[in-house]
Amino acid sequence: MTHSLKPVLIVEDSAEDFTALGRAFRKHALQNPVFRCEDGDQALDYLMGFGNRDAWPATLPAIILLDLNMPGTDGRTVLGKLKETPRLNHIPVIVFTTSSNLKDINECYRLGANSYVTKPVDYFALEEKVRLIVQYWLESNELPSIN
Repeated sequence: MTHSLKPVLIVEDSAEDFTALGRAFRKHALQNPVFRCEDGDQALDYLMGFGNRDAWPATLPAIILLDLNMPGTDGRTVLGKLKETPRLNHIPVIVFTTSSNLKDINECYRLGANSYVTKPVDYFALEEKVRLIVQYWLESNELPSIN
């Protein structure tokens, strides 16, 4: 099951990291479209007004992979706003970041993160983490159908 092929939203400022993630998703045969927001402001624009721009999906994402450290509105702020907004708070947010700082981890769970995954530097380790994310969040887990 790929949850009606709702998009997977990746909020990631690094084009290189997004390219690597896209490659890893394709390797694991992800059927869902992958949509990127380059920063927190763009992510909030899309999520608060999904479907309002031609280039944006007309549906909310099945899951969100959220980087923490971005210029402008950072991932913590995005996470907090998502989880306090009733029509968005059901979307699983997987914080996917290079930080393994316990303070960041605790803060993200306090804000409502559904998962916290440390982004590996090694590409093959990244592929394995992506495989596990796809397997759990999009194939095994039952997600809400609210949109």
